[in-house]
Amino acid sequence: VQLQASGGGLVQAGGSLRLSCAASGRTFGTYGMGWFRQAPGKEREFVGRVTWGGNTYYADSVKGRFTISRDNAKSTMYLQMNNLKPEDTAVYYCAARSGSSSFEYWGQGTQVTVSS
Repeated sequence: VQLQASGGGLVQAGGSLRLSCAASGRTFGTYGMGWFRQAPGKEREFVGRVTWGGNTYYADSVKGRFTISRDNAKSTMYLQMNNLKPEDTAVYYCAARSGSSSFEYWGQGTQVTVSS
């Protein structure tokens, strides 16, 4: 599966952005999907994930502010980010996995910059 992340940009603290991750292929609905981010000088970190069945899980740092959803008919996953903070500044990546394996497919990343 090929993934294309989009929707990043520059936003002021307290603002919102919605990222999209479009997937190729007809089997999108069978994949678990996730969002990760990497800030300058830091390791990539988990943001959240959605199972093929629609269950969602989040990192504590974004819980209550970020919401992951998926539209299997459009082969697209979303990340709604509200109440953004400067520490959310990072390149955001979407990823896919089959079953309970590691995330094996990655998108190219989209930059999110939150100004204070």
